Amino acid sequence: MPSSAGSFVTFLIVCPTSFFLGIIFSMFPYDYPILWSTKPTPSDYYTFLETHLKFMHASPPLIPRILHIVMFLGLAGLIAKLYKPSESNMLFDGASLVLYMCGVIVYIANVVKGLRIVSSGEYGVPYMDDEPDQVLGREDSLKVMAASNTILALVLVGVLVLQAGQWYAERKEQQDADALSKKENEAKKEPPKVARQGSSSASSKKKQ
Repeated sequence: MPSSAGSFVTFLIVCPTSFFLGIIFSMFPYDYPILWSTKPTPSDYYTFLETHLKFMHASPPLIPRILHIVMFLGLAGLIAKLYKPSESNMLFDGASLVLYMCGVIVYIANVVKGLRIVSSGEYGVPYMDDEPDQVLGREDSLKVMAASNTILALVLVGVLVLQAGQWYAERKEQQDADALSKKENEAKKEPPKVARQGSSSASSKKKQ
């Protein structure tokens, strides 16, 4: 069975991951009309999303600090599980760490940068003179933000699936080990079979 320390480290991974999934799910009502709806997106939806993102970016400093602390706890849990790793840790926790770091990169490169651009309202202005074809307008920038949330959701779900897979594999391995140990103990407790001396002596007399 997994130790209490291992269970606590897994708790440090699963809880922050679920916390971030909850945040992303709260953005789904804004992202769905922009990315997933088959109907043309009204301009009001972009205004709603833009206002919401501006409000989030203008939140008190305590809010992003809590977010970054929770993010660090998840990363610390993954690194702690890879200390003196077994084969199972290298497979499941190593892949979980790769996915988690992909999520961190998307957060820094797309989400943080996108929030600053949305708050300033200067969509692609610094690059307009150099590369006019590469400028992202207001609607495209908001679509990138919505797509980043989808990428983050897939990455975080992947982390949870890997952790659940590791738990199942370790549980199955422990059950097989317990069953084998039980069979060995039962085999040791069985008395040895002794041949009957009377029957053997009678058969020897008949041969004579």
